[in-house]
Order: sequence, then structure tokens, then C-alpha cells
Amino acid sequence: MIITKAKPFEEILPFVEGRKSIFIIGCNVCAAKMRTGGEPEVLELADRLEQAGHPIIGWALPTAACSVRSFDHLVAKNEKIKDADCILVMGCGSGTSVVSSVTNVPVTGTNETVSLGGCLGLHPSEHLCILCGECNIGDFSGICPNARCPKSQMNGPCGGSKNGKCEVSRENECVWYLIEQKMDSIHLIPTLSDIQMPKNHLI
Repeated sequence: MIITKAKPFEEILPFVEGRKSIFIIGCNVCAAKMRTGGEPEVLELADRLEQAGHPIIGWALPTAACSVRSFDHLVAKNEKIKDADCILVMGCGSGTSVVSSVTNVPVTGTNETVSLGGCLGLHPSEHLCILCGECNIGDFSGICPNARCPKSQMNGPCGGSKNGKCEVSRENECVWYLIEQKMDSIHLIPTLSDIQMPKNHLI
């Protein structure tokens, strides 16, 4: 699941300044779960823009903004998109790019794309994967230190972690504490002595 967070309303306003026919596209998968692009959020943004004097001509909620097949697919959701002079996409960067590729008017996203995460129960969990292209998550029994450690420590915790908490934010558990607990529970602690090579951040 792609983790997104809504941009401040003030950052969206310059894009719609002077526009007469604004159309909003949400995302009924990741952004809906994150509450950054489901139907309630689309309607809320439309209302705020209208109150600020920016005319909304319609909106659509495809299953996923990143899998829109064609402009006709969007027209089938709401034909008013034909009259749009700009489009706001309440999805991730991928969804915004896909919508842009099938339309011929200015398109921008209303969200910041943070990371690739997932849902633990009903709760979204951020930074489960950062798409590094050098995945060795199996060495840590499914917990990625590259994604979940602010310092991307690959060979154990830094000197600042304390009582299982992260130095950067004491509200968060140190990922290496979590890795140690998990590896100990499945009797794989000895494998943590293997030295991991640094990640290539140029990939």
C-alpha cells in the first residue's frame, strides 16, 4: 500500500488559481485507506475549493488512480471531465502520473507520496519498504532496517537507541529491537552476525 499524506490546502490553491472547470479524481484503494483520497476526502476538498471561489465541475473515484486505463475510462465515471481545464488527483505520485498520461489538461496531485507501507490489522503502517531495488528483507525475517531505521542502519542499532526506542523519535521502537525480538523468537539470532553490505542509494 502506498502511504500518502495530504498537502496543506494552501499549497493546492496556486494550481487552481484562475481555473474555471476543476475536476477531482480520488483513489478508492491506498488513498482511501489513508483517508487522503477516498470519497469523503474528495467531497471535503471540493467543498473547500468551492467556498474559496474555485468552481468544481465534478469528481470521479476510480478503483485505483494508478490503474486508470484510458481517458474513456474516466469519462465513463463522470463525463463532465471532458469540460475540465485542470485536474486534481487525490492519490499517490503514480496515480497522478497515470492520470496525466491519459488527459490533455494540467494535472497535479494533492498528496505527498511518503513510502510503500501496508496495513497491520486496520491500521496503516508506514515505511515498510522504500523500493531500494536491493531487497534482503529475508535476512531480517521480513523486517526491513533500510526502510524503518531513520539512519538506514544495516548491521545493528546505532549508539543512540535506548530501551528499545529509536534515537530520532523516542515514540518509535528501534527497528533493530524489533528485528532482534523476531529473530530470537524463531531461533535465528546467530544469523544477525552476518555483515551486510551498504545499500547503493544511486539505484
